[in-house]
Amino acid sequence: MIPVQGVQNQTIAVLGLGRSGRATAAALREGGARVIAWDDSAETRAQAEAEGLALADLTRDAGWRDPVDALITSPGIPHLYPQPHPAIAQALRRGVPVDNDIGLFFRSFGAADWAAFDTAPRVICVTGSNGKSTTTALIHHILRETGRPTQMGGNIGTGVLALEPPVDAEVLVLELSSYQTELARALTPDVAVFTNLSPDHLDRHAGMGGYFAAKRRLFAEGGPDRCIIGVDEDEGRYLANQMGQSPQDDRVIRISVEQKLDGFGWSVSSRKGFLAEWRKGRQIASVDLRGITGLPGAHNHQNACAAWAACRSVGLAPRDIEAAFHSFAGLPHRSQTVAEIGGVRWVNDSKATNLDSAQKALGAFENIRWIAGGMGKEGGIAALAPLFPRIRKAYLIGHSARDFALQLSDTPHEVVGTMEEAVARASAESEPGDTVLLAPASASFDQYPNFEKRGEHFTALVQALATGEDTPG
Repeated sequence: MIPVQGVQNQTIAVLGLGRSGRATAAALREGGARVIAWDDSAETRAQAEAEGLALADLTRDAGWRDPVDALITSPGIPHLYPQPHPAIAQALRRGVPVDNDIGLFFRSFGAADWAAFDTAPRVICVTGSNGKSTTTALIHHILRETGRPTQMGGNIGTGVLALEPPVDAEVLVLELSSYQTELARALTPDVAVFTNLSPDHLDRHAGMGGYFAAKRRLFAEGGPDRCIIGVDEDEGRYLANQMGQSPQDDRVIRISVEQKLDGFGWSVSSRKGFLAEWRKGRQIASVDLRGITGLPGAHNHQNACAAWAACRSVGLAPRDIEAAFHSFAGLPHRSQTVAEIGGVRWVNDSKATNLDSAQKALGAFENIRWIAGGMGKEGGIAALAPLFPRIRKAYLIGHSARDFALQLSDTPHEVVGTMEEAVARASAESEPGDTVLLAPASASFDQYPNFEKRGEHFTALVQALATGEDTPG
């Protein structure tokens, strides 16, 4: 745990008592604060009270009877758009500062014992629309494989205040969502990464401008020593332009999978599966990414470029980063190779719940036997038609199976209904060189509680095939 600094004898209110909220309350109490808390769920409040937290209904005037020094809110709770949560509205009316655990983390990260360290700990923060979880996990994996002490947290894994105080030369790698970056009152990463931008959470941010502004705060407010910025969209090019003093300013590392970037002070790009690092007009490293099982497709090559640049920024050697790439297994449910059976590759991309992510998954492989379907989104899969030639056959499951079948038209397909039948049919019909790809292009809620459970079921079925065991239900 990282105790919160500067709260001794203060009364701090915590709104939202999920994973990050409970960790925040504990870190505040460790720092000497008196904590009062609230959650909209009666069940969650009861659990918190059983753990010794004092409750106060922060949505009502009575909850603010005693002076409150600050309100710390969980990231999923809206503070401005589409409208402030009633408890946050109370704080805004009263002039009580509103912050989140990320802000508390950055103001509490340094400690007196750092004076004895040979190398000060550093923080790498990753944000963006797509790929930030994989990029964060890949950076963490590379650091661990090369022997650097490291922890991972934020929007992935452990809440930031539940991390352990860092040791000498440690690198903390944090994934930060727009919900986290838009409110934090302190943002001081050593290295900040922006992967890309595509429409998401627009109601929360009142449009694309607000969404981009929330991401941009990590750079504009944070003042990182090194900015790693994907420049394949206008927003990324604009951000890189804002952060650099000239094209040769190597405090900004541009990354791309669409263009060669040899005219800048420092860049990392990937074209046709080859990663290249350029510095001051010279190519100083090159890596063939095509055979790296855990990083298939252009979208993962962008993640690799971002991770490469981040690890180079903290002093790792190219050969060590390349070696670590090969041992990266990928994140569960994100283009994850589950098994290779008889020359057939089985890939779990259950996280591909929308067209954008399904498009990236289909674009990463050839000779695809595609398992798709579930609670389809508006418009179905018609927009994926340019990728249909990659599909040898589609096996359609769930609520949208018949709608998808109509849109597939002449592309071979079969409505099979269930995951068990899809895996069985794909196994019977696949040939060496094929890839069986679960990329549903749909939400899971018709047959599974979430995409993780859907991916876990697929994985269990494939592993049963690999071992010859009875197929699990």
